[in-house]
Amino acid sequence: MLGYAVRRLLQMIPILVGTTFLIFALVFALPGDPIASLSPDRPLPPSLVNAVRERYHLNDPLITQYWYYITDLARGNFGVDFHDRPVADLLAARWPVTLQLALTAWLMKIVIGVGLGFWSGLRHGRAADHFALGFTVVFLAVPGFVVAMGAQWLFGFQLHLVPVVGIEAGWPMAFLLPALVMGLESSAGLSRLTRTSLVEVLRSEYLRTARAKGLSPARVIWGHALRNAVIPVVTYLGLSLASMMGGAVVIEYIFNLPGIGGLMVNSLALQEGTVVVGVATVLVLVYLLFNLLVDLSYGLIDPRMRNE
Repeated sequence: MLGYAVRRLLQMIPILVGTTFLIFALVFALPGDPIASLSPDRPLPPSLVNAVRERYHLNDPLITQYWYYITDLARGNFGVDFHDRPVADLLAARWPVTLQLALTAWLMKIVIGVGLGFWSGLRHGRAADHFALGFTVVFLAVPGFVVAMGAQWLFGFQLHLVPVVGIEAGWPMAFLLPALVMGLESSAGLSRLTRTSLVEVLRSEYLRTARAKGLSPARVIWGHALRNAVIPVVTYLGLSLASMMGGAVVIEYIFNLPGIGGLMVNSLALQEGTVVVGVATVLVLVYLLFNLLVDLSYGLIDPRMRNE
């Protein structure tokens, strides 16, 4: 198992370098002069502009700028913005909000998506199965921002059950509504995946053999079917938590949550390239970490995968 984990870690290094370079190149290829945003009302003196550009290596070629960034990143330094504030401090102030939102939404997604998927798969072709499929179609078709505004109107303004915006109420009350919106939207795909995986496993030959040997239906399902049906579900769940952290920008904006999504939007508007790249790099690292955890869970669920 240790060798399997080491191989996966080594495979992450070129992926991290490639993705961070692509993000770095795209951000710093944006039109406009980032120095001009420091003083939008009047132009800065040329001497000050040159000093700032030298300070942040903006006059260097792209590959040189990236070398400075990646070497600092290897030492745990995410750089500073144009006001000399460490990007790591900005991330630390915003990260807990996004993490609480993503984890709460992820747990709701598991409960709703996996529960509904297994319930539908075990009743394949019945009325319950058709109801679950209809539920998923609705939430796959309706845009997330429409669901978010509808939830605000119903649960916030009409029923007054939860706060509509902000985090003043703290966890969990301030995060229940935005997390429910995110969880419902993403649980539809998880439910369909869980149902399809379970139905395919239940039709397999080895389960027919297990039934023919006289095993009880409960043992066939819980002892054999679920272990194999859960493998694609584990992949989806592991990677979806990382994607939820990056995809919370719209929800954080609608519900006025001060997370890293808002930080990225504001930094893009101000052309704070170092902050944007720092946020994107953290999201890439989180995604790679969860991808590694998913791979390791594969090795635990099915030992054959350790030798691949």
